[in-house]
Amino acid sequence: MKYTKLPNTDVDVSRICLGTMTWGKQNTEAEGHQQMDFAVDKGVNFFDTAELYAIPKEVATQGSTEKIIGNWFKKSGKRDEIILASKIAGPPEFNEHFIRKEGFTKAAFDDAIHGSLKRLQTDYIDLYQLHWPDRDTNYFGNLDYHTNNDEKWEDNIQQILQILEGYIKEGKIRYIGLSNDVPWSVMRYLEENKFNGLPRISTIQNPYNLLNRTYEIGLAEISMRENVGLLPYSPLAFARLTGKFIENKGIEDARIALFPEMARYNGERSLAATRQYYDLAKKHNMSLATLALAFINAQPFVTSNIIGATKMEQLEENIASIDVDLDREIFEEINKIHSNIPNPAP
Repeated sequence: MKYTKLPNTDVDVSRICLGTMTWGKQNTEAEGHQQMDFAVDKGVNFFDTAELYAIPKEVATQGSTEKIIGNWFKKSGKRDEIILASKIAGPPEFNEHFIRKEGFTKAAFDDAIHGSLKRLQTDYIDLYQLHWPDRDTNYFGNLDYHTNNDEKWEDNIQQILQILEGYIKEGKIRYIGLSNDVPWSVMRYLEENKFNGLPRISTIQNPYNLLNRTYEIGLAEISMRENVGLLPYSPLAFARLTGKFIENKGIEDARIALFPEMARYNGERSLAATRQYYDLAKKHNMSLATLALAFINAQPFVTSNIIGATKMEQLEENIASIDVDLDREIFEEINKIHSNIPNPAP
């Protein structure tokens, strides 16, 4: 395994992060524990979860992923070996009101953090992230920003950081990050650190893969110049970039097949680009999944690549991607495909 520093900290994290959102939905608790055992054995020391998980979200399984991780901590005694990331769900638009109705208030943070700590059976969370913003902006696949004249949001970023600072002083969280957010937010949070001495964001967790490189448009430069690391999620585009759909193998229990509403990567342009990346991978004697993950692992603005798997053989291949280095020719061929079919699934 390879390691790097969590930005602006002295914490070493594996360049592969274990994503957990299928545990409690597509994966049982026993399978989740097996994945954690295997990942740790391979040198992974970074886990990512959220109070919202398992995904797709529903009342019956909300919080189940954190409970699975908490039970593993209790059983294994390895809490101190893991850098643990979790998230507070954003406002009601996407959490369907079944978690809470308010946005990022002190009461919301109290409920979220204490709930996560209880489920996770731990006294602290290493990296605490805002799962999505509590204002109207373009995230979750929306490229264009549209002004909402009826928006009631007022800038509360200073207040959010003051609340989080309190939890840091209490030792309940160590570091903070954003998720599903945009350049304005990142710079606004950094501004509060620079001018008011409030806690500094360390990371941003956004989608990033061969079919969606929109992070490079505005956020990658911020990552490099301001030392805010990307934690890319969906690196295999809901398994679209594994090649299983092209080969028509094992697709019955794939996320896209089980949950048709998760159609972000199903468009014609995505399918056309995927075919070209698949052919490129075969040309260089590697799987499409390995090509897709190795591309992300090589990006200088990426801190740790959040991989997720429902089967152990998938997990093994995904973790092994950290040892694959793509040469200049492959990068040039990837960028040629990207130039011809840019961001087909933003």
